[in-house]
Amino acid sequence: MAMRDLADAFYDELRDIYHAEKQLLKALPKMAKKASKEDLAQAFRDHLAETEEHVKRAEQAFEETGKAARAKKCEAMAGLIEEAQETMKEEADPEVMDAFLIALAQKVEHYEIATYGTLCTWAKALGYSKAKDLLGQNLNDEESADKKLTKLSRKINVTAMA
Repeated sequence: MAMRDLADAFYDELRDIYHAEKQLLKALPKMAKKASKEDLAQAFRDHLAETEEHVKRAEQAFEETGKAARAKKCEAMAGLIEEAQETMKEEADPEVMDAFLIALAQKVEHYEIATYGTLCTWAKALGYSKAKDLLGQNLNDEESADKKLTKLSRKINVTAMA
């Protein structure tokens, strides 16, 4: 796709995050299953429900572009998920695996925060007010998820040190 203007860049990046969110729909249940602490598993299940909403909001955000809601493979998310899958195959004490799962999830959250932040800035510049609001909700959810993971890590990391 030719990048002629900011609207093209917005559409391309929206297609990317749309695919990223769809990849997460498959990865989060696996992470929840691998978690040994119920509160961590529940955090992954909760974020799965949020991710389903993120996909819907992204689909709605496409409306202002006048183009179809079409995913473009998100190589960054594919790499993060591949890293998570490889790590989950490792032999580790359950507490250590939980610490790893949090670290992996926070890498994902930070990628999403950066992407949604950019998309919100571009949507505002382009006058895509509906898209800005929808993607801003996704951004807020991602920031909240990151904070929850940080809170969980404080107790899980202590048990992983033992």
